[in-house]
Amino acid sequence: MIDTILFDLDGTLLSMDTDEFIKNYFAALSVKLKDYFTPEEVVKCFWSSTEYMINNVDPNKTNEEAFFEDFYQYIDDVGELNDVLDEFYKKDFNSIKGVSEVNKNIVESIKVLKAKGYDLVVATNPLFPLTAILNRIEWAGLDKEDFIFITSFEEMHFCKPQIQYYSEILDKINKNSTKCLMVGNDVEEDMIAKEIGIDTYLIIDNIIGDLSDDKNIDHHGTYKDFYNFVLNLPII
Repeated sequence: MIDTILFDLDGTLLSMDTDEFIKNYFAALSVKLKDYFTPEEVVKCFWSSTEYMINNVDPNKTNEEAFFEDFYQYIDDVGELNDVLDEFYKKDFNSIKGVSEVNKNIVESIKVLKAKGYDLVVATNPLFPLTAILNRIEWAGLDKEDFIFITSFEEMHFCKPQIQYYSEILDKINKNSTKCLMVGNDVEEDMIAKEIGIDTYLIIDNIIGDLSDDKNIDHHGTYKDFYNFVLNLPII
């Protein structure tokens, strides 16, 4: 019986157009880093180091360590830039909140699931610091205390769509895959959880990928459909 539900963040808990978010994110980041990089260099360097992090397969290296291992080649004063980036994610990052919106069906779904006794996890692709992830949880109209675990690049060692990412979550929350449901909007990155026995639910409002590629999709529907799905789940 399922007693734990994992949620993707961007495009799932937080309704948004991912492409629009990325465009606004890099625009804001370029302004913050104007003394260090041109806007073109910001995009090039951050994407390069993010790709390096995603491809990391060293279980002893966090995503944060992998990212900066590559990123530090582009800068001279590491300490100063780290302080600037910390300030960006704590303050400036919230300037792009307008690319997202609160989805009432998700907010109500979380309330119902908590009332029914389910353990909830934010299983976002851990490409960002925890500060930025907590900000986006607030953008979604939710509270970090709603969740027993939140993935971040400081703590995780793998990224989506690596299946080790989901195995690591299960280890950290001490759960069996057959007790879990993964809810997301990305056919590849989220539904791959099925390959280690986690049930899946694809939210199609902000879908990334092709619904016809359904080998890992157990359930699918709109935000409203998911809310109705939640209402029909048993009390734990």
